[in-house]
Amino acid sequence: MIKESKGDRILKGFFYVLMAMFGVYCLVPFLTVIGSSFGTESSILRDGYAIIPTEFSIEAYKLIFQDITIYRSYGVTLFVTIVGTILAMVVTSALAYPLSVKTLKYRNFINFYVYFTMLFHGGLVANYLLISKYLDMKNSIWVLIIPALISPWNMFLLRNFFKSIDESIAESAKIDGANDMYILFRIILPISLPAIATVGLFYGLSFWNEWFRAMLYIDDEKLFPLQYLIMRIMNNADFANQVSAQVSLPGYVIPTITTRLATTVVTIGPIIFLYPALQKYFVKGLMVGAVKG
Repeated sequence: MIKESKGDRILKGFFYVLMAMFGVYCLVPFLTVIGSSFGTESSILRDGYAIIPTEFSIEAYKLIFQDITIYRSYGVTLFVTIVGTILAMVVTSALAYPLSVKTLKYRNFINFYVYFTMLFHGGLVANYLLISKYLDMKNSIWVLIIPALISPWNMFLLRNFFKSIDESIAESAKIDGANDMYILFRIILPISLPAIATVGLFYGLSFWNEWFRAMLYIDDEKLFPLQYLIMRIMNNADFANQVSAQVSLPGYVIPTITTRLATTVVTIGPIIFLYPALQKYFVKGLMVGAVKG
């Protein structure tokens, strides 16, 4: 073992302290949001935000969870996030891997076609007519999944990672009689877990935060995703607050600020646990030793 000098230990300790301070700097605002969400509207207006509220209240959470619709919306969002992420990764991988193979015919043309969609699109009206009229996907849960299965940016990220894999791995498998499907699902994807985890996280966050398509194409309350339902609750709370200000109800303050804080906690709670689960794939070098000889 190499013995550390006194200067090395001091420098390492300095980095530990610096990282700890940065962690506290990132954690304090999140704890403040959680703590303030359990406060009263009047205490926040009077004392400001705090990790430990001066007056404890769960009125904001009662306002959010008083309707059983939010539980159904949680189920819709979980279904859209899980199924959408899985299908998006399958479709994106199926497109990214062929485009990473140099022997693919018309590879440059297909790359340009996908890249072109990042620069130009038909606009909201054309997109709405296509999905609602010609594809007849309005008021369907699949309208929240199918139009978002391919992200050109994520596809190019995955393609570039596939291109960085040594070609001798696929060539050796082809010599042994493996076809392209076998190479993709049994060889390329297992050693591409860092890229799969990163792109999958991007897709998961996108599906979890989806609300715009619901506003355009969903009228059935049973199919409202969580983010869109929360937005409706917030709009109703703002409207009720304006009405109460005009009516001048004595001694009553609608929890508008605390409701915003509570919705933040409710919406980011489940998805935040994805980061610890995927963290090991971001730092683990699975390609080390993949090619021998």
